[in-house]
Amino acid sequence: MSEHITEQNIYIPEKYDGERIDRFLSRDLEGLSRSYIQKLLKDGNIEVNGRTVKANYKVNAGDEILVRVPEPEIPEILPEDIPLDILYEDDDILVVNKPKGMVVHPAPGHYEHTLVNAVMYHCRDCLSGINGVMRPGIVHRIDMDTTGSLLVCKNDRAHQILAEELKEHSITRMYHAIIYGNLKEDTGTVNAPVGRHPTNRRKMSTRSANGRPAVTHYRVLERFGDYTYIECELETGRTHQIRVHMASIGHPILGDEIYGPSKCPYKLQGQTLHAKILGIRHPSTGEYMVFDAPLPGYFQELLDLLRRKI
Repeated sequence: MSEHITEQNIYIPEKYDGERIDRFLSRDLEGLSRSYIQKLLKDGNIEVNGRTVKANYKVNAGDEILVRVPEPEIPEILPEDIPLDILYEDDDILVVNKPKGMVVHPAPGHYEHTLVNAVMYHCRDCLSGINGVMRPGIVHRIDMDTTGSLLVCKNDRAHQILAEELKEHSITRMYHAIIYGNLKEDTGTVNAPVGRHPTNRRKMSTRSANGRPAVTHYRVLERFGDYTYIECELETGRTHQIRVHMASIGHPILGDEIYGPSKCPYKLQGQTLHAKILGIRHPSTGEYMVFDAPLPGYFQELLDLLRRKI
């Protein structure tokens, strides 16, 4: 560990009274796993009202928590022989269908078993270095529990061209999702800035003081009464954008543990959100290419179940 330490103070809202501190902080602090929180507690880097506590401490409304996060030395990110579902590959780009539960790139608490580890093994030394040693080849990302199409660049030239396409909003990104409730309209647009939530650092919000412009277009594919199957097209690509936008209009994504109801009627691992269509202009040929990631098994099975219930 280096001597650089990031500190932040957190106050416990009344609704979290009685919750274990490790569980509360792992939800509140984005990018820090519960096991890493437990290590911080064990090392005395977390204090409640001026004193250290154990991981099983139950917080009280009004508690003041001081969290010190030592800045780690940048670890060596190693290639791992993890199977990839490859949708397309050539000398410039790789498009993969990311599975649920896989983190895209290494971060504190997740230095192994990420998509980057898998891509490093598959591509060897052929990855762009623009985003540094932690995110080689990664142009954009999707959440750990979101599945679907992800673009990887094998050289800096391709990365620069496609990053500019992304900036200009000329890359097509279509997601499929199952949301709570029955949407009134068949189509619609959510145009609301997205930024860090003012009190919960793990969440994003449309009411952030520093929100950045964000636009999501949606279209109904099927209606199931209590749920709606939709397609969303991103005009911008903010963190958690679709999840935040749909929750902001009263239709959170089914299975979303952060923006949806605390109890989900189905056994799911995170939100039913799938990056289905990715459309780009190839960095070398200029040809417009569209990649379609098939729905994962759990998603298709849930749709079949909902159809049978109509």
